[in-house]
Amino acid sequence: MAHNFKRNIVYYKRYYLDFFNALPASVQLKFNYTLGIVATMERVPGKFFKHIEEGIYEVRVEVGSNIFRVFCFFDDGQLVILINGFQKKTQKTPKEEIVAAKKIKKEYFDEKSNKQ
Repeated sequence: MAHNFKRNIVYYKRYYLDFFNALPASVQLKFNYTLGIVATMERVPGKFFKHIEEGIYEVRVEVGSNIFRVFCFFDDGQLVILINGFQKKTQKTPKEEIVAAKKIKKEYFDEKSNKQ
């Protein structure tokens, strides 16, 4: 089966991978499926991908009654950088998770500008 990728997905440092590796296998499978949708669909349904604030987006995965989120952002328009993840236990996204995502995004772009 050929894949027509619309965007690349990159993991920044080990933030996402550490979160992912601690998940049950069923949740890992759902994340892989969802990231496939994010990578290949021109317009990703809001059920899976949503803008939060200040260039921070979330990839959303639901398994049973559990909801998991991973924050990400774009670089050069097409690159989705996966950063911190968490299990959502309340209606509202925890502010400290958004603050952490913004900090990691800044760290990424600071490192990138120092390499140029």
